[in-house]
Amino acid sequence: MARDARQTLEGLEAIAGVAHEPEADPRGVVVLTHGAGGNRDGALLTRICDEWAARGWLAIRYNLPYRRRRPKGPPSGSAQADQEGVAEAIAFARGLTDGPVLAGGHSYGGRMTSMVAAEHGGMDVLTLFSYPVHPPGKPERARTEHLPNITGPTVFTHGSSDPFGTIGEVTAAAALINGPTEVVAIDGARHDLASKTHNVPALAVDAALRMLDIV
Repeated sequence: MARDARQTLEGLEAIAGVAHEPEADPRGVVVLTHGAGGNRDGALLTRICDEWAARGWLAIRYNLPYRRRRPKGPPSGSAQADQEGVAEAIAFARGLTDGPVLAGGHSYGGRMTSMVAAEHGGMDVLTLFSYPVHPPGKPERARTEHLPNITGPTVFTHGSSDPFGTIGEVTAAAALINGPTEVVAIDGARHDLASKTHNVPALAVDAALRMLDIV
């Protein structure tokens, strides 16, 4: 670790983050954030961070700026500030490790992180959960215009019953990225990626680690 415990705590507080620490010195740092209606304490983020920590990584789940301002409700006019919050979390992670930094999030949080990746990069792997390709029932309103500007390795973990995009639509979105990509399809899962038959965190982490092997 490059910072002392006090500096780390202050940095976590600044991004409203919760750390999942591995048993030994971390191999790298993962920072993940939440969807539009959620927060850092959602079940999906918690399980994914547990999985990363079990694999020897420091994993941090954090709140976006709009959620730091109010405990409930969706974002409204906060995209720029939220992207700045993502960039702040990535910079914090970089200060904690000499190893790789992975960043991403669920739904809206993943979209905000992907926009930071498109404009600034800064992460070794981008990991997206239930990327909102379009609003439910409105495939003509694609949220993919920035994806060709992403050049780093990217993982999409997506449910086959997600109303924000079919597996085919996610695969087409991934093809827009100018870097290595992998789509992890979770059969039967909806937007929350809950599954009784698949270990979603393990599958997502496995895919991200495969991406690291080609960085």
